[in-house]
This record gives sequence, structure tokens and C-alpha cells, in this order.
Amino acid sequence: MKVLVIDDEPAIRDILRTWLGKAGITVFEAANGLEGMQVQENTPVDLLICDLIMPVQEGIETITSFRQRYPVVGIIAISGGGRLLPDSYLELAQQLGAWKVFRKPLDLSAIVQAVQEWCGQKGATSDR
Repeated sequence: MKVLVIDDEPAIRDILRTWLGKAGITVFEAANGLEGMQVQENTPVDLLICDLIMPVQEGIETITSFRQRYPVVGIIAISGGGRLLPDSYLELAQQLGAWKVFRKPLDLSAIVQAVQEWCGQKGATSDR
């Protein structure tokens, strides 16, 4: 199972890489949606974990692009919220095709469980 984590906060990418790595999942990283699209083109992944508020290319645009170009890739949206109506970002992400959403601060065990659930649904248990 290959997961791409897109978040502009290095600490978030680092902790997700560590937790998912302990579960036997290969993690690729990007600091924004544009970088993430490039990673996906070079090394296709099974699941995307995407922050919503980022510079260069934000998460809503990235989720929309992934849904259009890579419809079989699962999407988990994460967000600390925005200035106005923080939950509305996560709701919009779900409407655009995010399979699951999580608010920051993240419940890491719940995210690992969600990734493993996606693996189980797709018949993947670890690296392919």
C-alpha cells in the first residue's frame, strides 16, 4: 500500500510517515498540491491524505484534480480549519470525493485505522 501525504507542515508529514510506516505502509510526501500531483504522476499511490489549507495549490483543488485524473485513489482530507466556518472545508472535501475527513489535531490511530480499512477494501495488505 502506497500513501501520499500532502501537507505544508513538515511536522504533520513526519508524524504521519512515522505512524503509517510502523503499520507497514509506504509513504510519499509533498508540501503542496502541485508537488503532490507530480509525485502521483511519477509514483502512483493507492491513497491520498491531503491537507486543505496550503500555499501554491490548496487541498480542495488537489482533491478535485485527483478525483478527475485518478478516480480509483482513495482520499482522506485533513484540516485545522480556516478563518471562517472551519468544518465547511471538510464538508466540501467530502462533497468533492474525500472518503474520510479528520480535523487537526489529528487522531493518529484513527487515521492509521482508516488507511488500513482502505487497504482491506482494496485487497492490499502492504507494499505492492
